[in-house]
Amino acid sequence: MGALKRIISYPLSIVFYLFFGLTLLIFHPFQWLGVQLGGAKGHRGVINLMNLCLLRCLHVLGVRISFKNQYKLPLDRSLIIVSNHQSMFDVPLISWYLRKHKPKFISKIELGKGIPSISFNLRNGGHVLIDRKNAKQSIPALSKFGKYIAEHKFSAVIYPEGTRSRTGQPKRFAHTGLKILFKNAPDALVVPVTINNSWKLVRFGNFPMGIGIHLTLEVQEPVAAENLTTDEILDITEKRVISTIKK
Repeated sequence: MGALKRIISYPLSIVFYLFFGLTLLIFHPFQWLGVQLGGAKGHRGVINLMNLCLLRCLHVLGVRISFKNQYKLPLDRSLIIVSNHQSMFDVPLISWYLRKHKPKFISKIELGKGIPSISFNLRNGGHVLIDRKNAKQSIPALSKFGKYIAEHKFSAVIYPEGTRSRTGQPKRFAHTGLKILFKNAPDALVVPVTINNSWKLVRFGNFPMGIGIHLTLEVQEPVAAENLTTDEILDITEKRVISTIKK
């Protein structure tokens, strides 16, 4: 980031965080109302609007957002959405663009409390909170989550890298979580997704934010699991996710 751009990023970051924080605060009670008045469907409607607003906040930073998908994804079938992970903004990107498929996320248990809107959504939106340091908790939780996705024809979103890539360079995929989902949602369609440039938003940490960035989300060719072994599905999926990551 050039010197002038870095200077401009400071006041823009302050304005961004003001709008971002207000969005989370405003939508927290609206989520509660959505649950009370409309159940799961009402809550999803509020969450969809919140994710759109969170993405709009990025425009303060001069961020452009593009989506690319040339594949028709079924609405009557569970999906396992496998994506690379570069920043927290990957979540609203996927949530908004694939909202018709009712995406549910696998998140670390620490995020389940203390964060306005986000923690409420994770606890009440059909997502799963796992303790990555405790296999006795995480494996049964993921198994139950996979069955839940399969039963309700929802979509499970998983970041196999485990942690965010802070340079955009993809990390090696961990396969345990994917294998558990495949086993418990055997009829789900596997959908690789590639996200680019969201790491540049937090290149210098949480402040200042990156500005003038072009975020992209690209849906890759789904993996038809029929007649493939689990290892073959894993290999194909990983290759498709990383195929268009800009390094």
